[in-house]
Amino acid sequence: MSHAIATFFYIGHLRPAPGSWGSLAALICGVGLIYGAGLIGLCAGIFLACFLGYWATAHETAGNSDHDPSEIVIDEVAGQWIALLPLAIWPLPFDSAVFYYLFGFTAFRVFDITKPGLIGWADRLIGPLGVMLDDVIAGLMAAAAMGLVMALQ
Repeated sequence: MSHAIATFFYIGHLRPAPGSWGSLAALICGVGLIYGAGLIGLCAGIFLACFLGYWATAHETAGNSDHDPSEIVIDEVAGQWIALLPLAIWPLPFDSAVFYYLFGFTAFRVFDITKPGLIGWADRLIGPLGVMLDDVIAGLMAAAAMGLVMALQ
């Protein structure tokens, strides 16, 4: 069960760029969460992704020299869902929100790949906390960027 959770139901085995595949799958599921269950549903999903992601990552990396294998993408799921929070807080019709969904996806991937500031610090932490925390921070930064863009429109 931990492998299915850590790889977000095996999406993490897609190549190339498993993190981007995991983020794309999270984006699609996140849209469903927002329109199906709203802010509370998205927040519940974020909590479960973080809680179960930490557990699954700890289980999958125990005894391995690689503390952050590329197939583990539950961290991208949690971060991508955090990046979508502004769209759950200020819901828009889907046709008006498409730009923001793409913006949230892109901003999250840029922050996750380039790892500026606190994201890079968290990424250097060893263990499941570091695996999860860098993507949580990247999601927060992407959410802040999206919120700013939404407020300026």
